[in-house]
Amino acid sequence: MRASRDIADLVAIMAALRDPVTGCPWDQAQTFASIAPYTIEEAYEVADAITRADREDLRDELGDLLLQVVFHARMAEEEGAFDFGGVVEAITGKMIRRHPHVFGDTDGLSVVDVNAQWERIKAWEQIERAARGGKTDEGALAGVPVGLPALTRALKLQQKAARVGFDWAEPGPILDKIREEAAEITEAAVNHDRAAVADEIGDLLFAVVNLARHYDVDPEGALRGTNEKFRRRFASIEAALAQSGRQPQDSTLAEMDALWDAAKRAERAG
Repeated sequence: MRASRDIADLVAIMAALRDPVTGCPWDQAQTFASIAPYTIEEAYEVADAITRADREDLRDELGDLLLQVVFHARMAEEEGAFDFGGVVEAITGKMIRRHPHVFGDTDGLSVVDVNAQWERIKAWEQIERAARGGKTDEGALAGVPVGLPALTRALKLQQKAARVGFDWAEPGPILDKIREEAAEITEAAVNHDRAAVADEIGDLLFAVVNLARHYDVDPEGALRGTNEKFRRRFASIEAALAQSGRQPQDSTLAEMDALWDAAKRAERAG
């Protein structure tokens, strides 16, 4: 086989890899559960390529993510559940159904109108799914996957709660809540209660996500940015120490802190 632009060839390659006689032993051994972590990892690698504005890498990572879809679809086909065509049919139907302002006779909608319409259609889909005997969540917070990154799941839970009025009107009270949660961490630490400390730290993080939401900041994106900033500045510390033939473990916290401040000033000046 050779490289191809035809999705049917990718589907055929996966079928060959999963062939019980002539296929690849590793691919043959995989299950939905064993592949799921790779699916999540590939999605993050797509996000990383976007952050780095590396379009060539983005192309490759999107291919890796597409392979995950084909892999899951192939395993489902082997079970007699559905095939890749079924996946395509399901998503095309959903997109047409959820965009009547594009594919139907509804027009002149604002972004706010489109979002409200999207939620109404999703709610109708839930009712339809329940009528067919399918699994459906209940309540205002339904439909937020447990497997999401914790910050993202917190954000989505809060957004759903806000739609039914369970929300602060402005950021001020949230800042008060953050201070309250920080004080409760201190109290739990004084009492040497590790379980309570963990619980209060969770409450603090949840409150910080709420603050980010009110300022229209994506908490996952904000933390990714801070992670990269930390990596970059720590690399500056290592580079500065290397000039004198040393490593961080050969230095002191005070010296590294001073080098950190220097890297911070250099970034802001640059």
